[in-house]
Amino acid sequence: MTAEPTTAHGSRWPVPPQDGYTVDDLFTLPDLPPHTELIDGSLVFVSPQRDFHSTMIDLLMTGLRSTAPPEVRVRREMTVVLDRRNAPEPDVSVVRTEAITGLDVTRYQAADVLLAVEVVSPDSEARDRETKPHKYATAGIPHFWLVEMTGTDQHPVVRVYELDPVTKAYALTGIHHDRLKTGVPFPVDVDISAEALAAL
Repeated sequence: MTAEPTTAHGSRWPVPPQDGYTVDDLFTLPDLPPHTELIDGSLVFVSPQRDFHSTMIDLLMTGLRSTAPPEVRVRREMTVVLDRRNAPEPDVSVVRTEAITGLDVTRYQAADVLLAVEVVSPDSEARDRETKPHKYATAGIPHFWLVEMTGTDQHPVVRVYELDPVTKAYALTGIHHDRLKTGVPFPVDVDISAEALAAL
């Protein structure tokens, strides 16, 4: 790795290697900001969260955990390794229980993830809507949910996708506005109304 330049604000940022960073770099570079992601060999830093983002994650975590069977666990903002140059951090993941080998686990492999959920933020719209779903599908993650805030009433909407084994791409299976009810990856029934969000 080359020398780290100093920015106008006095921060020191690492200069990327010629071929970009790898997953190993993501976990060994010192002083990276929390929730840094690796996309196509580039480090992606997360902007401060909006309240919608945080409370929507809480709402989904509670709903998913209330019906999750013993063979899976629901995790918040954990790195998922897709390949050596891609390690995003879904807002919510459903992972196989056997993948959790201890409290010191820092990442999961794509093969252990059944569902990846992204709550769209203004700074990550293109990544959440285009880049990440494509990469999750290519890595074989069977289910993907995209969560957005719509309208002036700031109402949540959840788009549910399932991996088509023939095309290796996600197919939309439902759009949910007030109640998220689906049978996969396990039976889920969550109140996602604006009222439920405001109550948190």
